[in-house]
Amino acid sequence: MERKPDLRSLSLSELKDEIGHMGEKSFHAVQIYEWLHKKQAQSVDEMTNLSAALREKLKNSYDLYNLTEVKALEDCEDGTFKYLFATGDENVIESVFMSYEHGYSVCISSQVGCRMGCSFCASTIGGKVRDLTAGEMLEQVYMMQKLQNKRISNVVVMGSGEPFDNFDNFVRFYEMLTDKDGLNISGRNITVSTCGIIDKIRELADKKYALTLAISLHAPNDELRRRIMPSANKYNIEGIISACDYFFEQTGRRITFEYSLMSGINDSESCANELGRLLSGRNCHVNLIPVNPVKERDYRRSGEKDIARFKKILEKNKLNVTIRRGLGKNIDAACGQLRRSYMTNGGEKGAGGSKD
Repeated sequence: MERKPDLRSLSLSELKDEIGHMGEKSFHAVQIYEWLHKKQAQSVDEMTNLSAALREKLKNSYDLYNLTEVKALEDCEDGTFKYLFATGDENVIESVFMSYEHGYSVCISSQVGCRMGCSFCASTIGGKVRDLTAGEMLEQVYMMQKLQNKRISNVVVMGSGEPFDNFDNFVRFYEMLTDKDGLNISGRNITVSTCGIIDKIRELADKKYALTLAISLHAPNDELRRRIMPSANKYNIEGIISACDYFFEQTGRRITFEYSLMSGINDSESCANELGRLLSGRNCHVNLIPVNPVKERDYRRSGEKDIARFKKILEKNKLNVTIRRGLGKNIDAACGQLRRSYMTNGGEKGAGGSKD
């Protein structure tokens, strides 16, 4: 059965158009938008300042794609929470809440599963089920803000899925998240990660958003990258770097290059030197990520000495380098791990059930 359109995904201007088509006054659109994105209503019936007739019209034409908390894990060492949320169609997605000195951040998913096939990532096992709507992406932020009772200041679209494989919904999500009539989160506090879909990087650049673009690079050359990332067969490093240069020209925003360090795969001295040469002279930041082991994969995280050596070589090339803080390492921290564990244990049936 085909689902109705997602009411939470409509922009304010689209809501005004819809309300007009229903023969209602446009100010009702402002009321509905406030209910959805400031009061974060879970049903149309909560919108008590709307007439019963208008509420019925909305219910007949639209659904609210609410999420339900299925499981919550807390890492007591660093205060990270990982949530498993059920969608209305019995799928499950992951979201993460993280505490930093500068505030509270969330990492959200953009798809149910992923079809990019990166060999070190649990998200892609089983492939892509479907895209998330903009409303479902927003709902992850809203849910964690309510569950934690804390104001979210930073949002990272780096969970399960490839955001640029769901580009239109991501753009809609970004514009609604930064809307002054919604959460009004600064674009500078939003990061989106892509494996390097070149045409979408350029399309995003032309929008001149203030967000941070993160590129999942993970290898310094195409030969190695193709071994661990199937998308590299279509999008080569030269094209990705060129698109990143264009993004910087259009936005002035520094690019982040993410590099998951895997022992014996991409953490050698020669890999570090090659990566240093590739990025040297660019206004960028390199984020080294000791890979989180996934039981279905054979990759192991690099040793501390190898990580330190890799960082030092990049710094000799005058690159800004950090090693990602290992948040949530005790709670299935890798993208897709919790969802995968839940599904393989039969939890996908009746996903809207109880939580831990």
